[in-house]
Amino acid sequence: MNPNAFPESRAGAVRELWPLDPAVTFLNHGSFGACPRPVLAAQQRYRDQLEREPVRFFLRELEPLLDAARGELAAFVGADPEDLAFVPSATAGVNTVLRSLSLGPDDELCVTDHGYNACRNAIEAVAARAGARVVVAPVPFPIVAPERVVEAVLARVGPRTRLVLVDHVTSPTGLVFPVAALSAELAGRGVDVLVDGAHAPGMLPLDLRALGAAYYTGNCHKWICAPKGAAFLHVRRDRQGSVRPLCISHGANSPRADRSRFLLEFDWTGTWDPSAALCIADAIRAMGALLPGGWPALRAHNRATALAARDLLCGALGCPPPSPDAMIGALATVPLPDAPSSPLRLDPLQDALLERWGIEVPVFAWPASPRRFLRISAQIYNDRPQYERLAAALSALL
Repeated sequence: MNPNAFPESRAGAVRELWPLDPAVTFLNHGSFGACPRPVLAAQQRYRDQLEREPVRFFLRELEPLLDAARGELAAFVGADPEDLAFVPSATAGVNTVLRSLSLGPDDELCVTDHGYNACRNAIEAVAARAGARVVVAPVPFPIVAPERVVEAVLARVGPRTRLVLVDHVTSPTGLVFPVAALSAELAGRGVDVLVDGAHAPGMLPLDLRALGAAYYTGNCHKWICAPKGAAFLHVRRDRQGSVRPLCISHGANSPRADRSRFLLEFDWTGTWDPSAALCIADAIRAMGALLPGGWPALRAHNRATALAARDLLCGALGCPPPSPDAMIGALATVPLPDAPSSPLRLDPLQDALLERWGIEVPVFAWPASPRRFLRISAQIYNDRPQYERLAAALSALL
């Protein structure tokens, strides 16, 4: 099988837009994102507006600003604005839905073993409080086809299943899960789906109306490149009545009838810095202007880079790609030789890559030590020489 080819590099033209350390080969955009300078400047303008007259900002200006940002985000993810709430992170979105569920001892919640650890902790805590049971669906990795994901989950869904929590793009394995097919299958069984879409906005084209999942939460600080603290929770209209924010505030007993209870509660949970959420629209526009083809071209560029970089690394490590191309977005995970790891610190290889080679890339044990993997990200500021440097470093260190 011929390896994928790197696309024409755009890194030289855009790298200066990011305030990233030029001494570091940054191949870990996926963990926390990286915000370009024009978006950071927009965030500062919103903060200046807030501090110039805080009462006017919060009581007179904030609501229409949030509505404008929500409208642009809704168009980007294929949703109705009235169904979107701003939250600080996808983890907060997952917690919001889980803590809004009314569960009992006979109920089951289903997750996969590729789920994000923080969200796994959240579902375990909610289940333990209610006496409910968490059922884990093991998804193979390496994996040969996306259909294996659907089969694995459906094998663990039964008459007591209340909710399935599934990642759109998995954090440890970098796989694009077939959430549309899975949602359709589960809808036929009367089971709600909560999609943890932490990595999906900006990496994948989204149409949340067509997806039809009861709940979907996504980060905007990763692949949209908004500031940290920008994320959303999408709740289907028929489920909004039971979903409450983690912090109950003034909206809970507001007499207003011009807005839904959902927006009244989520738009005001106390005094906060809304500048990250307000910058989502600025980030969508800034990133969409980087290539002549806009967002479709940017997503295609990053995906092509991830595929080519994965194949390059697999060639250097002497292993086949662990997943089909169809399950790759802008993240890719490759296996490393087994080695014991300490739960108290980063993997020694990850430290060595940064300290000796100036490369920032995650190395982690999954699903448990000594099995371990390396995960690369591909953003437009990355290019082939950076991944070749990583391949050379791995050859030397391993």
